[in-house]
Amino acid sequence: MHTTVIQYTCLLAIILFSVMLAQKIKVAYPIVLVLIGLPLGFIPFLRGVEIQPELIFIIFLPPLLYEAAWNTSWKDFWKWRRVISSFAFPVVIITSCVVAFVSASLIPGFTLATGFLLGGIISPPDAVSASAILKNIKVPKRFVTIVEGESLMNDASSLVVFRFALAAVLTGTFVFREAATDFVLVIAMGIAIGIVVALLFYAIHRWLPTSNNMDVILTFITPYAMYMAAEEFHFSGVLAVVSGGLFLSARQQQFLSHRSRLQGVNVWEAVAFVLNGIVFILIGLEFPVVIKNLGPNGLPPAIKYSAIITGVLIITRFASTFGATIITMIMSKIITVADPNPGWRAPILLGWTGMRGVVSLAAALSIPIALNTGHPFPNRDLILFITFSVILVTLVLQGLTLPALVKLVKMPDPDFTTISIEQQRQLVRKKLSHLSLKILDEDYYEQTKHNGMVKSLKLRYTTDMEFLKDWEKDDNVNRADDFYKDYRKIMAHLLREQRTLLQTLNKKENISDTLVKHQLELLDLEEEKLRQHFEAGE
Repeated sequence: MHTTVIQYTCLLAIILFSVMLAQKIKVAYPIVLVLIGLPLGFIPFLRGVEIQPELIFIIFLPPLLYEAAWNTSWKDFWKWRRVISSFAFPVVIITSCVVAFVSASLIPGFTLATGFLLGGIISPPDAVSASAILKNIKVPKRFVTIVEGESLMNDASSLVVFRFALAAVLTGTFVFREAATDFVLVIAMGIAIGIVVALLFYAIHRWLPTSNNMDVILTFITPYAMYMAAEEFHFSGVLAVVSGGLFLSARQQQFLSHRSRLQGVNVWEAVAFVLNGIVFILIGLEFPVVIKNLGPNGLPPAIKYSAIITGVLIITRFASTFGATIITMIMSKIITVADPNPGWRAPILLGWTGMRGVVSLAAALSIPIALNTGHPFPNRDLILFITFSVILVTLVLQGLTLPALVKLVKMPDPDFTTISIEQQRQLVRKKLSHLSLKILDEDYYEQTKHNGMVKSLKLRYTTDMEFLKDWEKDDNVNRADDFYKDYRKIMAHLLREQRTLLQTLNKKENISDTLVKHQLELLDLEEEKLRQHFEAGE
């Protein structure tokens, strides 16, 4: 136990160092974690760092999927639902079929069931990798929404394919008609169970006397409850978590207090960061073990098969993206679509965002070591090697070259004609100020005359309205960047000096330490508002 604690402490330190290095060299951190994990796998002290295969899904997937669903914009998700759905279901099934037939005809000892198992494992692109890479690249918002939405949904469909293929390998039987019916049932009931569990937790949050800490803890219980409830009835736990997470995320303002939301965001960001970091470095750590299990004679053919399967995956994804574009253009003549003419640039970029990651790793490591009969699982080590190779090649090759491809393709922003983020922000502020002044004048007129605090509140909104009127002048709009750079610099200076003063006051006997801490918390909130204000405009 003592050694295990030291191992995982060292692992966390390595993860932190790797992410700092990634930020320094401006490379997405999943790529750096995988590359650093590879040599670490040969260090004897870290070879014991592993997680039991049967615990992979239950430990990592529920919180990671829930966090991704929680941060997904339902508005944008619904707008691009047809594109996302086409990638989440048809493309995953097509990819699984292509991989199944190619691997079954190419690899000795591979059956169609084993091929579908491999296809289900390696068909879903990874949301974390795509988000981390796209974060540092200037691409249209709709592109990011589609990539993240696709990655969120295709995890579910690929794991359903994986489940049926695994059952076929374990039992030796597969009936297509039954599988097709069960496929629809597993998806539909997974979504239904996720929403039912979400409603239950919604009621707990809203109508029971919970505190901020209790709210945060409940948000950690929620994804596991959704996942286990669906899996207990043999439905899709992944879709339960995704659907339930989207349902609760869209209603978080109704059942969570402002402090619960702030506290929850901070805690969840840290937890998701650690879980993602462990998963990506595990990819590197486990790869040498997988190579060793193949043996010297099994490695050369395994490399050849991995290269072919990776190439098939990339080609299939490109074919699927262009196919989806053509279908969209045809369907636009029949129904209303979000973008009737996607062009050729978007399919190229979407085709190159097929980095594999967390879900593929979890699925591969969850393959049982033995069949129900007690015999070793057929070609398990080869499946693991191919999966790890696909993750490594797509993550490093596509992840490192995607920024260059974005610059080369020069995809225009179709939404560029809409008003800018800064103009949208000022419009919202103007409407909020107008509403506040209206309420103050109609409902609290007497208080605005006699209550000094209410009077200052009205003055603040009045000043804000006057500022926004002045802001709408063309010369001020054009100088927005300069104005906000000055504003941010001055505000940061004021906050630093205020903190220094509070720390000085805290040394005096007649000033309460609790009061000073409270004022420091308010300054922290002010600084957070300043940070979010500028991040929203970037």
